Parts: sequence; structure tokens; C-alpha cells
Amino acid sequence: MFERFTPRAREVVVGAQTEARELRHGRIGTEHLLLALTRPSDTPTARVLARHGLTHAVVVEAVRTLTGAEDLDAAALTTLGIDLDAVREAVEASFGPGALDAPERRARGDAGHIPFSPRAKKVLELALREAIALKSRSITEVHLALGLLREGQGLAMKVLHDRGIDAVDLRSDLVTTLGD
Repeated sequence: MFERFTPRAREVVVGAQTEARELRHGRIGTEHLLLALTRPSDTPTARVLARHGLTHAVVVEAVRTLTGAEDLDAAALTTLGIDLDAVREAVEASFGPGALDAPERRARGDAGHIPFSPRAKKVLELALREAIALKSRSITEVHLALGLLREGQGLAMKVLHDRGIDAVDLRSDLVTTLGD
């Protein structure tokens, strides 16, 4: 299926892994796909999402709030002059990348690999279905966004719902970009 993805759609999938890693999440979820769709902000899909109030910064904040990654302990340590990112960098410089990852991940040797959640896998499948339904030869980032909407659940949809975004209107605006 990935051979049908456009280069930008592939960037979104890789970007989702980067987003999950930056948030220190152990799996790639729908929220990471949404985050990757908003970066960079100069793509047609990102512009449509931004018109609906979904910028990268807004989605990051929402995901952190919804996943409890507001890390109050990190804030408390910062007030004491302890920078957790600097500590992580120092540990990884001395002991290698992933040294602070969960022991079971290190033991399996997959500290660099982050798996897709079942919902995120479903989004990829639905993106293919969207492309077929819209008679597209390839799967674009727009199809990935449409797959997110069609899946209809997951943290990405919670972010949309919490912001009062109408999924039908968003879908309509996204489909319009396919003709541009």
C-alpha cells in the first residue's frame, strides 16, 4: 500500500513517528498523524486545518493536555534549575540513545521503532479507501486527513470535538483541495 503514497503523504507518516518520539509516546496514534498533517504549515492540507483552528501549536497543546503530558514534576524541577531535556541528552551521550527508555523496549532492541496503534493503522487503510472512492491514483496527505475523519474516533477526533470543529465541514474543505 505504501507504494501508492505520494512523497508528502510518506513525510506525514514519518512525521507522525517524529511527533510521537518528541512527545515521548510509546506508539503512533491518530493524534500524531494530525500533528504531522499540520507541519509544515504551507501545505494545502495544513492551511485548511489552520482555517478550522488546527495549527501545530494548538494540536500539541491539546494532545499534551489530553494525555497528561503537562508534566508538573518537570515544571517543578525547572524551578530548581534542573532541565530534564539536558539530563536526557547527557545520559544518552554517555550511555547511548534510548538509555532512559523502558527496559523491555531496550531488551527487544526496538528503542528506535514506534509501532502504530490499531486506530492509526485503520486511518492508513481508510486513506486508501478514500483515494479509491475519489478516483485518485495515489494516496495524498489529503486522503490521510480524510481517513482520520472517516475513522471518527481516537484522540485526533477528540481534539476536533473539543474545539467545536464540524467534521463534515472540514471534510468538504479538504475534498475541495484535491481539485486545486
